[in-house]
Amino acid sequence: MPALLLPLAPCSVRLRDTPSPAAPHRSRPAWRAWRQYAALVLATAIVALPGPAEAQARRRAAAPVADMPAPPAVATALRKARVPGEAVSIYVARVGASAPAVTWHASQPMNPASTMKLVTTFAGLQLLGPQYRWQTALYADNAPVNGIVNGNFYLRGRGDPKLVPEELSKLIDHVQAAGVHTLNGNLVLDRSYFANDVSRAPSLDGEDQKAYNVAPDALLYAFKTLSFILAPDVAGQGVTIGVTPPLAQLRIDNQMRLRAGACGDWRSHAAARPQQQPDGTLQVTFSGDFPADCGERGWNIAVLNHADFMWGGFVALWQQQGGRFGQIPGLREGVVPRSAVLLASHYGQTLGSAVQDINKFSNNVMARQLMLTIGAELGHRPATPAKSALAVRQWLARQGLDMPELVIDNGSGLSRIERISAANLGRLLLQAAASEVGPQLRESLPVVGFDGTMRKRLTSAGVAGNAYIKTGTLEGVRAIAGYVNAADGQQYVVVSMINHPNASAAQAAHDALLQWVYAGMR
Repeated sequence: MPALLLPLAPCSVRLRDTPSPAAPHRSRPAWRAWRQYAALVLATAIVALPGPAEAQARRRAAAPVADMPAPPAVATALRKARVPGEAVSIYVARVGASAPAVTWHASQPMNPASTMKLVTTFAGLQLLGPQYRWQTALYADNAPVNGIVNGNFYLRGRGDPKLVPEELSKLIDHVQAAGVHTLNGNLVLDRSYFANDVSRAPSLDGEDQKAYNVAPDALLYAFKTLSFILAPDVAGQGVTIGVTPPLAQLRIDNQMRLRAGACGDWRSHAAARPQQQPDGTLQVTFSGDFPADCGERGWNIAVLNHADFMWGGFVALWQQQGGRFGQIPGLREGVVPRSAVLLASHYGQTLGSAVQDINKFSNNVMARQLMLTIGAELGHRPATPAKSALAVRQWLARQGLDMPELVIDNGSGLSRIERISAANLGRLLLQAAASEVGPQLRESLPVVGFDGTMRKRLTSAGVAGNAYIKTGTLEGVRAIAGYVNAADGQQYVVVSMINHPNASAAQAAHDALLQWVYAGMR
């Protein structure tokens, strides 16, 4: 894997004399089961541009910053982790203050990992509105006759990041409620809302079957990931394997053996191998031992390409819900013709709900879907990461948040090249706090000690329940960014990024920073 050269600024105070070497990056999975999610309200709205209060906050936050010594507790934790000072950036500012309270290499461009999602989600909330909803629709060449649709039928996607089986089932319900019971033709997928090559983007680390590496698509279905559930059977003699979502072409070859004993690292004694067969089916072979003490265990595998996964999902659900086919439909790709007849459309979850999933659980593919949606909705169709990044830069400029060091790759932070400074990410959070969508953004962040990616951190500290913090983790990167409600009643924006091979050992430094800010920086 190619190494990433971390740009480091000169530092007047060094915790170690060893310079920071280049370090490869590898993501940690942030995916959560789609079954936790639900679609919400039906209205749509566009949020207005910044008002006077936001402009005032922008002017207060735009003052140049200078480096200051890091808090002692943070410096001690960094020393224990063997992370030098030049590999760290810190920005702390009280909301409403005229200048930041603490800065440390705050202007240095850093890899932000998943804290980049704050840029994407704030932009989405302001540009599209919290009530924006994604549309998926089914069209046909011909109107139904006696419940039968002859000719091609077209499934058109608009980038819904959470088109899961429950949502696709609603679209099918709408079609069948209109009296359609048989589809007799080919299924044509219209994925033209996004550019074709976005779904073929290479994975960050070569782990193509990991859900966190799934690329975006205008017809992303169930995160293009199969969620298998393994459990001892009722008789206690074997292992049952269930799966969601159902795919028409999926076959499971269950060779698992049930054994007695503690669960432990059960995955090291089992294997799951997906393989496409000559007849077009996808066979997933499970083999190895499964300890009875494990109970139910999940195993997520990203499989197939987007088109084949979508075809299998639609065909399986149509049949499960009582629909019929004149013959098993072929798979085609194209654009819905102007003469096509609309059979039904479905609006998915709200953007406000999607932002909760993106930030609480650091869902990479949902963030990438949102970034591309921003570009598409602002007229850059078919959307690409570059066009969408330009749209976000233009939005930032209108906000007075020019960020010359900013590099947006895909908007999720799952990238070796994305860059932002702690000061500018902090300024963005100050701007958000003064905006009409500030509450939605803040509430979407993990609550320290309670939920999301912060649920197991600082659970017994004073800051628990009093901070909303987005985390970021790649190999060689640790980052935090968000809001701390201090014990004295003041609210602070806190941003810190560590770019160093020992970053994974420096979580204590970030925890110390959050607790220090909560305690009034004493």
